[in-house]
Amino acid sequence: MKLTLKVWRQKDAKSKGDFVTYAAEANEEMSFLEMLDVVNEGLIQKGEEPIAFDHDCREGICGTCGFVINGRAHGPRAKTTVCQLHMRSFQDGDTLTLEPWRAEAFPVVKDLVVDRGAFDRVIAAGGFVSVSTGGAPDGNAILVPKENADLAMDAAACIGCGACVAACPNASAMLFVSAKVSHLALLPQGQPERPERVRTMVAQMDAEGFGTCTNHGECEAACPKGIRMEFIARMNSDFVKASLTSGRREATGDGGTG
Repeated sequence: MKLTLKVWRQKDAKSKGDFVTYAAEANEEMSFLEMLDVVNEGLIQKGEEPIAFDHDCREGICGTCGFVINGRAHGPRAKTTVCQLHMRSFQDGDTLTLEPWRAEAFPVVKDLVVDRGAFDRVIAAGGFVSVSTGGAPDGNAILVPKENADLAMDAAACIGCGACVAACPNASAMLFVSAKVSHLALLPQGQPERPERVRTMVAQMDAEGFGTCTNHGECEAACPKGIRMEFIARMNSDFVKASLTSGRREATGDGGTG
């Protein structure tokens, strides 16, 4: 299989980037990243700079990999990370355009690599439970309704790859943040800090420069784990409740009933 690659090459966030064209050959059983490995081996042999791209587990779990292929985050297959995308998804002679996530909050580090530290800072703002859980309790010690457990697991499937931000015309991080907020809000362990969590994580999301959600739905379509937009509605509801509760506390005094 012979391909033409148009790859975005950029030294760093401050440098001007441009597309560079490469010829590539691949076996249809290769993963997309394996194909890039072969291209990079050829570039290194010729004394040229290899194409920089993020990767780690290459099993669609870690969320490290990710870039845009022919205008689509992670490429043409639904619910598939770029590391799990195989070359059989393409045809001999295809031209593929590769570029990094495009978002102000994701500055380019090099070539196809972007800095997704903004996601880490959103999580650090409140995406955790701070109570001491002690030893592991029995599996049925805390009863959780099945509907809540299923929804929490769906939200927790988010791997934080950033495809939702890249696909959104506003570069919004609402799908990511809502998944991280919701999976804790649906479980008993997340209840004590639930109001404060949604306020601080949303505030950090805004501070990072992500855009607003206008319900285009591109985030859900691009998500390799199928995170649904209903979690955004759930987070918005929690945020409104938390804001009203906070306002009442401020009006009546800390802990007051006024």
